Amino acid sequence: MRGYFGIGVWRFSKPMNAGNLFRTAHAFGASFVFTIQADYDVRRARSDTSVAPRNIPWYDYESPEAFQTPKGCRLIGIELTDEAIDLPRFHHPVSAAYILGPERGSLTEPLLSRCDHVVRIPTKFCVNVATAGAIVMYDRVLVHGQFGQRALTNASAPPEREAHVHGGPVQRPRRAES
Repeated sequence: MRGYFGIGVWRFSKPMNAGNLFRTAHAFGASFVFTIQADYDVRRARSDTSVAPRNIPWYDYESPEAFQTPKGCRLIGIELTDEAIDLPRFHHPVSAAYILGPERGSLTEPLLSRCDHVVRIPTKFCVNVATAGAIVMYDRVLVHGQFGQRALTNASAPPEREAHVHGGPVQRPRRAES
């Protein structure tokens, strides 16, 4: 897969959810994580069992003004606004940084104005920051992953297609025809 991505939060209200977000980012192959105006402590965020900030770069910015992305990296705000692009209609840039706001608030207008795109998860109301981040990262993997197009029905996948288990191909058994 070409490109890279990072994900982070501006402030947050629950360290456990930020830890869960960073663990999930690590699992999805994020190149970096970041915090802006946040008091993040790996020990308090016990949900990050992979200890992501010790295994991938973690950038901690004291203010939104100090925040910066790598050259050529597109900043994507994740926010539930009327003007935002619905996630299923969004094509993720090859190189992107995703920023989520606090659970008990929203990204500020100055932060939103710095975003190249603002994307919304089409839900009835906000979900927690870890869940929102996981949904966005999963969608990115689908868009940029090497999985091909999704079958329209379970029956449309050819039965002889190989499945990969632990790195090696395994032949799927054919279904008996009725």
